[in-house]
Amino acid sequence: MIIVHHLNNSRSQRILWLLEELGLEYEIKKYQRDPKTMLAPPELRAVHPLGKSPVIQDGDTIVAESGAIIEYLVGRYGNGRLEPKPDTPERLRYTYFLHYAEGSAMPPLLLKLVFDRVENSPAPFFVRPIARAIANRVKDSFVLPQIRQHLAFLEGELAERDWFAGDAFSAADIQVSFPLEAAAARGGLDGKYPKLSGFLERIHARPAYRRALERGGKYDFVK
Repeated sequence: MIIVHHLNNSRSQRILWLLEELGLEYEIKKYQRDPKTMLAPPELRAVHPLGKSPVIQDGDTIVAESGAIIEYLVGRYGNGRLEPKPDTPERLRYTYFLHYAEGSAMPPLLLKLVFDRVENSPAPFFVRPIARAIANRVKDSFVLPQIRQHLAFLEGELAERDWFAGDAFSAADIQVSFPLEAAAARGGLDGKYPKLSGFLERIHARPAYRRALERGGKYDFVK
């Protein structure tokens, strides 16, 4: 039995969705973030030294990191499903987006979350204006332009094909879903990006996506 160590409002929701798409049986061990710090509880360190989610256990095998977990599950249990055939342009795109989602798309979204908290966190009255000014300057000069650049890039990719790897839905779409969900909540993904908005509507309508939300809980991104 596959065990998913699942943290609320985290990347591990993608793994539940993937398991539902593959039709695999699995067990969820749930963890809750600290409501003040939003950090994962220390119990997760007993599973993996970094104490982060997602982590899966498959017998004696423990796999961490969303991309690695997706490659492991699709490779071991997919039987050719949810990944393009080897040595095709679609397979190269598939591999690219598996890495792009965390390596390129997520960092500016995480920076925006950090500086939003700096801007809105309690501070002495004489410090607050300085902290807010610094946070706003960093966001306006670097973070927000980076997010807009990535959204424009992804919008353009879907202008030429139905899904990120090609014309067929794949695990790459599951991987890219998290930064797009985050961008829709707090990163400026709105009606200016009709292809990306349509992508989110299509994945939200997938039965496996809905089943994963029922089991794992809905996203509640901090805006």
